[in-house]
Amino acid sequence: MKARNADALKDWAHKTSTQVAQGYGLIRIEDLKIGNMTRSARGTLDNPGRNVAQKSGLNRSILQQGWGMFAAHLEYKAPGRVEKISPAYTSQRCSECGPVDARSRESQARFACTSCGYSCNADVNAARNIAAGHAVRGGLALAGPANREPQELLLAS
Repeated sequence: MKARNADALKDWAHKTSTQVAQGYGLIRIEDLKIGNMTRSARGTLDNPGRNVAQKSGLNRSILQQGWGMFAAHLEYKAPGRVEKISPAYTSQRCSECGPVDARSRESQARFACTSCGYSCNADVNAARNIAAGHAVRGGLALAGPANREPQELLLAS
C-alpha cells in the first residue's frame, strides 16, 4: 500500500509540475525549510521532548504531501523561472494595503487587516502575497527574464 501511495504521489508531482511549468512564465513558491519543519521532537535522555506522538504524526503528514518533490520537479522543468519567496510574515501582511501586523491574523483560518478592514481566508491572503513576490517585511522579489509573460496562478483548495 505504501508503494502505491508513493507512486501516486510521484505521478501527481510529475503531471502537475509539467502543467504548471508549461502554463506559466514565472512561478513563485514558498521557500519552506521542510527538513526543519519535520525535525524530531524526541529530545535527549536529559531533556526529553514533549508531544512526540503528535509531532511524529505532523511530520508524517508533511512528508506525505510531497512539497519538496513538487518544488524540485518545478525547478527542473522550469529552469530560471521558479522564485522561492521567504514565507516570513506572508500570513500577517495584508495583500490589499501592505502593512504587516500580527493582530491581523485572527485565527489559523481568518485574516482581517487592522488597517483597511480587508478580510479573507488567511491562506488565500498568504498565497496572494507569495504570488506578488512579497518577502520579509514587505521586500519585493524582482523577476528575471522569462520566455513568456507571467500569469497569475491561484490554486483553490
